[in-house]
Amino acid sequence: MMQNFPLFLSLRDRRALVVGGGDPAARKIELLLSAGARVSLVAETVTGEIAQLIADGRVSWAGRVFEADELEGVAIVIVASDDALLQGRVSHAAQTRGLPVNVVDTPSLSSFIMPAIVDRGPITIAISTGGSAPALARRLRAEIERALPAAIGRLARFAEIFRAQVRRTLAEPRARRRFWDRVFDGRVGELALAGDEIAARRELIRLLDSARSAPAPAQGMVHLVGAGPGDPDLLTLKAHQLLQRADVIVYDRLVSPEVIAAGRRDAERLLVSPAEAAQRLLALARSGKSVVRLAATESFPEIEALSLAGVSLEVVPGVPPLPPAASSVKFSG
Repeated sequence: MMQNFPLFLSLRDRRALVVGGGDPAARKIELLLSAGARVSLVAETVTGEIAQLIADGRVSWAGRVFEADELEGVAIVIVASDDALLQGRVSHAAQTRGLPVNVVDTPSLSSFIMPAIVDRGPITIAISTGGSAPALARRLRAEIERALPAAIGRLARFAEIFRAQVRRTLAEPRARRRFWDRVFDGRVGELALAGDEIAARRELIRLLDSARSAPAPAQGMVHLVGAGPGDPDLLTLKAHQLLQRADVIVYDRLVSPEVIAAGRRDAERLLVSPAEAAQRLLALARSGKSVVRLAATESFPEIEALSLAGVSLEVVPGVPPLPPAASSVKFSG
């Protein structure tokens, strides 16, 4: 269960208040400025880095102690000071006014938590451990930064150019999702990431023309996926890919909640009994949907009924659990 509700706050041309003038405040000011905020600072003294921002006119500075009237017209408050009394005063004043406030390294006084951030503008990835392990969040950020192409933001900007045109051309949401999957997984994505925008545009237009003229599939497909021993980390790569593309995820009571949660967030999730599974899968496939049937065992009694009805099927075995004897083996050096 999530400890905090994740969201992205628009701060462009809105006023943000930072309390404190040291290095932690400088880091928060950089983030706020990069988000387009108008930053106001309350601090009796400031570091040289902040002083330069003030001299450049990028930050307005009140060189005095904090007073509650500083919160007028503010959208967000960050306290970057190690003065415990000041932290408490600002937090109380902000929360009394319903303003989001973060006290650096003090979750108990904060109404929101600053995540570790991967910035590939316009793509932003935020990682939070709920304030329990900031060092782990930073490590995860480093792993994602290594894995994510530096040019991925270029692909997002390219897709934005065609978003409205694709929506007008493909009215059905599933058709649009299938189209964008082809764009991002295929040659268009490769060309856009490589910076060849002209060739990428040409290929995308070709794909869109093809999608416009191609009839919608009359029948969907059922993927019978083994859920393995219940740990989502042990799902096969193919199972993960199918779960992320499914319109509907059908499961029974033996499948773990963690495995079910590994699916696409906006996919429909449907609990079925073994007796009704075949008929439900058949109805979903006939409605043109891509269906993943998760089962904790490798037995799929629905295969015969679906095959006789002419439904397209794919069986994706799961990772088998270790036998009890193997799981209890101890190794010694």
